[in-house]
Order: sequence, then C-alpha cells, then structure tokens
Amino acid sequence: MKYKLIIILFCLAMCLHTAAQQQSNKVEAGIELDVLPYATGGWFAAAWAGKDQWRMRVLTASVNKPNFTTKTGFTNHHINAYAVLADRFLKKGWKGWWLGGGIVLWNSSIQTDAKLQTAKFTNFLLNGSAGYNITLHKKIYLSPWAGLSMRVSGSTNVAVDNKLYTLPFFNPEASLKFGIWF
Repeated sequence: MKYKLIIILFCLAMCLHTAAQQQSNKVEAGIELDVLPYATGGWFAAAWAGKDQWRMRVLTASVNKPNFTTKTGFTNHHINAYAVLADRFLKKGWKGWWLGGGIVLWNSSIQTDAKLQTAKFTNFLLNGSAGYNITLHKKIYLSPWAGLSMRVSGSTNVAVDNKLYTLPFFNPEASLKFGIWF
C-alpha cells in the first residue's frame, strides 16, 4: 500500500509539474520523504507544487508514536495522517527558512498497556511548522523542521479497556525531510 501511495504521489507531482510548465516556467513541483515515520516503522510520502516563494503540499504518513510520547498507561498509538499545507519561503529558489501551516486529519488507534482492546478514533488538527531547506545538489535538499499541531475537532475521550485516552491539545513534532523538485 505504501509503495502505491508513493508512486501515486510521484505521478501527481509529475502531472502538476507538466501542467505548470505549460502555463508558466515559474511553477515547480517536487516530492519529499520524512525520516520520522520511517524511524518508527511507518512510511511517508508528499508531493508539492509552488510558484515564487509559495508552495502547496499534500502528504500522507503512517506513524507509530513512540511510547514516551504517549500518555502513561497507553501503548501502540498508531496514526495514519493526511494533510494539506501551504508554505512560504523567505528566499527564492526553495532555499533557506520556510514557514507553513494547514489542516491535518489523523486516523488513530491505541491500546492500554494491558493490550486487551484496540480503540480507533479520528481528529482534525491545525498545524504550524518551520524549517530550513539545505541544498545538497541543484534541486535536491534536506530540510530539518519542527512543528506544532493543535487539536480542533474529533474524538476527545476515547474509551479503551475501561480507561479514557485523550489526545493532547498540542502535539509537537520534529524531523528531517529529504526532497527533490523537477
């Protein structure tokens, strides 16, 4: 499944790039991978298109949250995330600092330490993030970043094994992206 999504996002990026090139030489598109989901045993894929210092990103990820980031007494917090984000670069050429934000959907599952049941729940979050693109070679870059997502709707108290899990109001994250544009 994850490879199909990566292929679909790659094709989407290529289509966006082709369409953009026909309209204006200033619109570019690219794809990104993020280290954090892979480090937790999950996966990540993103495609973006942009012009001047603005870009729009769509992404999907599967993340196994580390237990130290989950409320005591709970384990196996798994998140399938989907997001639409807008980014603004401070410099042209997709270099240097960028600020971004958008809406994120989390479809989650979690267990207690007893692992008797698995509860599933959904949340919408607003995300704000910042990062720095470091050019490795022409159109290949690394981008360390950090963000904060705020829960705005969805499940608040999820019952599992006679306990209640509440997704924190603020959810910080940080990672490293690898990207290329066409």
